Amino acid sequence: MASAEQIKALLKSHIEGDNSRFFSVAMQMAAHEAKLGHGKLARELRAIIDEAKKKRYAVPSLKPVPIAQPHGELSTLLEASYPKLRLSDMVLDSDIQERLTRLIKEQRQITKIRAHGLSPRRKLLFIGPPGTGKTMSANVLAGELGLPLFLVRLDSLITKYMGETAAKLRLIFDAIVQSRGVYLFDEFDSIGSRRGQINDVGEIRRVLNSFLQMIEQDDSDSIILAATNHPDILDYALFRRFDDVIEYKLPERKFMVKLLKTKLADFNKAQIQWEKLSDLAIGLSHADITRACEDAIKDAVIHDRDGLTTKDIMKPLSERKAIRNK
Repeated sequence: MASAEQIKALLKSHIEGDNSRFFSVAMQMAAHEAKLGHGKLARELRAIIDEAKKKRYAVPSLKPVPIAQPHGELSTLLEASYPKLRLSDMVLDSDIQERLTRLIKEQRQITKIRAHGLSPRRKLLFIGPPGTGKTMSANVLAGELGLPLFLVRLDSLITKYMGETAAKLRLIFDAIVQSRGVYLFDEFDSIGSRRGQINDVGEIRRVLNSFLQMIEQDDSDSIILAATNHPDILDYALFRRFDDVIEYKLPERKFMVKLLKTKLADFNKAQIQWEKLSDLAIGLSHADITRACEDAIKDAVIHDRDGLTTKDIMKPLSERKAIRNK
């Protein structure tokens, strides 16, 4: 029978998402059973482990183990999902990609890092214009790590009653400790705006103070992300509470062609003038370009066309640009 230490190590590695450690301990348990003369059980354990390894490493879209949806008052504060996106699904500036990759690697080696008395990155602030990939990055981090994504519903969090919002914020941070996941505070400027502004509301100021204290004290295994389109109005004290601040920008011209080709990869294209399209797309966000490509594909599907032309893609790009320029 497995020792108490092996069982504890197995559970701990599973909770921390350390697959290498999990499989290693499981194999030790199988070897232990073999030494005790339980050959059949040992073979069955090895077969299960081998099959699990094949599924884990051969299927990139392996679903995370579902956890219970938030219930009670938390159900109005958190919205849970299980993203399947991967880093390869995004076209990012090399600096942003490197920093997201670094966080993913540190999280996957969380046990090894903590064994040296260190902490992995897990508190990030995303800043930049709308549609540049901040929310998608949160989905990618959850997908890469096999964790649920919890979107904090700020419309339910913020109330007009003194003290009530801070109490709800405490519920969220309690959940962050109890259920490991990726927690996203989108439109974070609604609670993180600079203290002392002319239009400052007392309750929001108290909420910000509470958030600063709670994120400072938090030492959970969850990942906390905050995203804002307006970093200029954030309180200065917030920036040092995060392990990393990542700035997202509108895609540069050199990324346009790569982005367009990625979004249209699964559809036939004949003699597309990529440079012409990239010139037209200047000033659009990742989200704008994605929607334009999807619009072009949907139009081709509706009209039974088996391919796309430059003109087919120019039309939705122009429409998106007209909307942005209004």
